[in-house]
This record gives sequence, C-alpha cells and structure tokens, in this order.
Amino acid sequence: MAQGAAAERFFSDQGAFHTVAQVASESPGAQHYVGGNAALIGQKFAANTDLQVLLCGPVGPKLHELLDDNVFVPPESLQEVDEFHLILEYQAGEEWGPFKAPHASRFIFSHDLSNGAMNALEVFVSSLEEFRPDLVVLSGLHMLAGHGEELQRKRLLEVVNALSDIPAGVPVHLELASMTDSELMSSVVHQQVFPAVTSLGLNEQELLFLSQAASGPHADLSSWEGVPNVGMVSDILFWILKEHGRSESRASDLTRVHFHTLAYHILATVDGHWANQLAAVAAGARVAGTQACATEAIDASRVTLRAPQEFMTSLSEAGTRVVLDPNKPVEHWRRDGVSFHFTPVLVCKDPVRTVGLGDAISAEGLFYSEAHSATGFE
Repeated sequence: MAQGAAAERFFSDQGAFHTVAQVASESPGAQHYVGGNAALIGQKFAANTDLQVLLCGPVGPKLHELLDDNVFVPPESLQEVDEFHLILEYQAGEEWGPFKAPHASRFIFSHDLSNGAMNALEVFVSSLEEFRPDLVVLSGLHMLAGHGEELQRKRLLEVVNALSDIPAGVPVHLELASMTDSELMSSVVHQQVFPAVTSLGLNEQELLFLSQAASGPHADLSSWEGVPNVGMVSDILFWILKEHGRSESRASDLTRVHFHTLAYHILATVDGHWANQLAAVAAGARVAGTQACATEAIDASRVTLRAPQEFMTSLSEAGTRVVLDPNKPVEHWRRDGVSFHFTPVLVCKDPVRTVGLGDAISAEGLFYSEAHSATGFE
C-alpha cells in the first residue's frame, strides 16, 4: 500500500476466508463484479458484438448471471458455488496504520482452489475443435501459488501440453498476475510455458519479479521507486524477447510483450511478426483512463499526466534520449530486431475502480493488434 502497488495473495485459511467472504457478500453495500483475469478479458472482448467468447473456467451462478451474452460457458465449467475474490480498493492519500497510499490501487485476496488447481484445463482442450478460436487467452498461473510444488510442476507441464493442442497460427496470450513465489515464476519462465505462448501481458510488479526470479536485468533492484524507470523497463522487455522469444536459433512462439504501469505503457514486439502496434498501445492507454474514471470518453478535467517528460531508452547499454512530443503521443524506437512503442497514460485523478484495469488494457491492445501469419484481431 505504501508504494501503491496492486497485489494479490492466496488466503490459506479456508474457514476464515469463507466467513469473511460471506459477510462481505451479504453486506447491504456489497458490489459484485465479474472476476478473474480470463473472465474480465473475455467480458471486454464480448462488448464487441462481432466476437464470440468461450470462457473455460469455474463459473458459479452469480458469475454466470453477470457475464455478457456473447460469453459462452461450457456446461462442464459450471459449478454450484461461486469462487469469490475480495477486493480492497483504496484512494490516494488513504492510510492503514503507518502506511499512506501515494495513489489509488487495490489488494486482492482469495481462497480459490478451482482456479488454483486449473480444473478447467481439460475442458478447454476438449472445446478447441468445436469452437475453433482465432485467439487464446491464458491466465491464472499465479493461482498455483496456493498449491504444493509437485502439483505446480504437474499442472504447468499439462498447460504446456494443452497449448501444443492449439492449432498452429492461433496466437496465445498469457496474462500474468501478482506473484511472490520465485520458484513458481522461474518455472513459468523455464518450463516451456514462455516459448509456448505468443504474447505476454504484465505490470511493473510482475515485470520486476520475473527478472528477479529468472536472473534478468536490474534484478538487484528490490522495488520500483515512484514511476518505473523507462530505460530499466525497456531493458527487461528486451531481455524477455531476446532470451525467451522467437529467434532463428530458438523454437519459441513468443514475439510480443504488453507492459502497463500507471503512468505509461510499452508494447515490445519482435520485428516481422506484428502490425498496428501504435493503435494497440494507444487503445490500451485510452481504456485505462476511461475505465478508471467510469466515462465513455476521456474527460480532460478528471485526468493528469504522470509519465516522465523525457527518458533514456536503455540503461544497460547506450540508449537514446526521448523527449515527449504532445503532438505525437506514441514514441517508437528499435533495438536489435525488437520494436518498442511507448505512450503516456492520462491517469484518472479520482478513480471509481482500479481492479480489472490491467485486463482491460491487455484486451484492448490485443483487439487492435494484427499478428502476421495468424488471424488478425481487427
């Protein structure tokens, strides 16, 4: 909270969690929303009437009621009881004990065993042939943190096997979420999960933790101080694509990383595999401002700029200095076969809700992206 960092943790005491969840759910002021990264991304896609979404995940009666009509849930994914994630939202300046929030954010906790065990994996595989997707979005790997190492390894290997059943040419996007288990993150990076996906979505906490867990650039940094340094972020994104992405010497599908933090977004892509990056990163930044303020369009009186006015494109090697041009809000640079598209975000001053922003950003970015040698999501 002191850093304003969004976080999510597993609540290990099942009885205590269910007691808290029941009291919260039955409270007169309780608000129920669609939850879970995949469901939120699917819900965003479903707002476009031309798209049909298949959601393979544990869906209880309340969640089913809240889902868009364009979201289809296989009968095998329906369950009698909902899984609840409890969200503690806070505004800038709010205090909890000795901690004071520098800006609005949230803390999420759950005792979600169904998502944690990835029980929907088999349903997803069995649905592929009939649904014939143009894009696959995978999330929930962070929920494995509530299980032992043996089950983690087993399910990760099954994820990789499931991804191999997806028809060639269908892009696969992996949305990461808050983790504290470095061994789990290392396994996600090294146990063939990264090479099996086409695209990643992540925020500043997940990016730094990924670099720390896999010995990447700037891994000695304990945490970000204020707005994450653009050069450092760029170095880590470059390392991800160079060390784990597609190349002539490596059998990997990974060619895209969409990074989002409060003040700015960066879309990094391996040259030759994606198009329309400018529109994609701009769309993600736009939805961050409108969704946080709960407005249809950007309201200039309710937003502010927090992105650096100038920055270096790299700190680990000789980068170039970029000075933001208000008439050209998306900056572009290249580095050894990787293209970077950077845009500042119009940050909502008094957000109505921050939860789900990362999922909305990733969904919008994917919606406007065009994958070469694969079906475009136009």
